[in-house]
Amino acid sequence: MKIDVNKIRVGNILECKGKRCIVLKKEATQPGKGGAIMQLELRDLDSGNKFMDSLATNKTVEKLETSQKEVQYLYTEGPNLVFMTMDDYEQFNLPATLLGERLPFLQESMMVSVHYIENDPISIHLPKTINAIIAETEGVVKGQTAASSNKPAILDNGARVMVPPFIKTGDEVVVNTEEMTYLERAKK
Repeated sequence: MKIDVNKIRVGNILECKGKRCIVLKKEATQPGKGGAIMQLELRDLDSGNKFMDSLATNKTVEKLETSQKEVQYLYTEGPNLVFMTMDDYEQFNLPATLLGERLPFLQESMMVSVHYIENDPISIHLPKTINAIIAETEGVVKGQTAASSNKPAILDNGARVMVPPFIKTGDEVVVNTEEMTYLERAKK
């Protein structure tokens, strides 16, 4: 199915340069001359290699049709993640590399969506947001305002995110798992 480059989303499966690729990151840019460009970070689903590609926003690309199944994450066994289908309680393994840098956001008993192309598992989609505790961050500096730049923080799962200056160690925050970014303080 052909889609406009502007409609590409993180997690889409595209045919790019003759390969099946998943979109890891995207960024629209407007160079000084010419039309707008979409910068894509892609991972080849067969080799696992990451690469960058630039596409003009007035073009179309081939989005591959996928099927999906909701499954529950159970545990990690070596380089594999063990999941269970909820309809027949069948357990199966998938390589942890399908999650890439988002692996720390996977939590025990979490429901995830596994996407397939012709019964071949190609990606694992986590819930869009999760709650996490700030395990470590710099303290607040007097006179620093909320409008100043963000500071680095390490979450209880080991992932690193940038947070506003008012967030401190022990705070519970909401994190976007697709972009690995801070969204807000968790509601109490």
